[in-house]
Parts: sequence; structure tokens; C-alpha cells
Amino acid sequence: MTTELPSFSACDALVAVMVAVSASDQTMRTSELVAIQRMVDHAPVFAEYDDDRIRAVSQTVISLFEEEDGLDALFGLIRDALPEKLYETAYALACDVGAADGRLYEGEIEMLAEIRHQMRISRLHAAAIELSAQVRHRVL
Repeated sequence: MTTELPSFSACDALVAVMVAVSASDQTMRTSELVAIQRMVDHAPVFAEYDDDRIRAVSQTVISLFEEEDGLDALFGLIRDALPEKLYETAYALACDVGAADGRLYEGEIEMLAEIRHQMRISRLHAAAIELSAQVRHRVL
């Protein structure tokens, strides 16, 4: 049974996308959580965001993951809150979280595919965004 869903701000929706990628493989790794915090602290889109909201948004995402139609509800919340011009930004942030620990796990790959689908990211743009995340997170 679904409880009343909160409404998200655009920044909440961006955080929700990042948390969804991190939680998609049932393990939220420290490197992923640090990446989320770092992006909220430094990305221009979050300049006015109250990062105390991260915990509440994360709890909403985790709760929705436990519901039968929770993923659909989550993407409904995200699309309602996020202007279309930020869809590729959301995907870029999601890719950065996925790449943060040096590899993509099966659940993360599936979640990124779902984000691409839900946000209608073109394959060409997605490939560029993915490569960009990959090269930013390379190590020696």
C-alpha cells in the first residue's frame, strides 16, 4: 500500500536519481555516498540547496524501492519535479555516482538504462555522458 508521496524540488529529484543509482545494487557504498555529497556541495545546480534534505530524499527512494510499483512512483516524482532541461544533468550525476567506486554493478547498469529510458536521453548523448563519467573517475 502506497503512502502519500512527498513532493520533490528539482534538486531533490537530482538527489533522488543519484541515490537510486547507489541503492540499485542493494549496497550503498561509501564512495558513492561521498560522491553524492561532493556533487551537492560543489555542482552549481545545488547552489541554493539545503543538503539536510539528502537524508529525507534518500529515505523516500529506499522506501519506494521496497514497494511493488515504487520505481514507477519514483520516476513520477522525479519527472514532476525536474525541468526537462535538467534530464541530462540528472543522468550525468547518476553516471558519476555509478562510476565513483571504479566499476558498475549489474543493478547500477540496469538503473542507468531505466533513467535513460524514463528521461528520454538519446543514445548518443548518453554515450558521451557515460564516457565523460568514466574518464573523470579513472585512477592510475
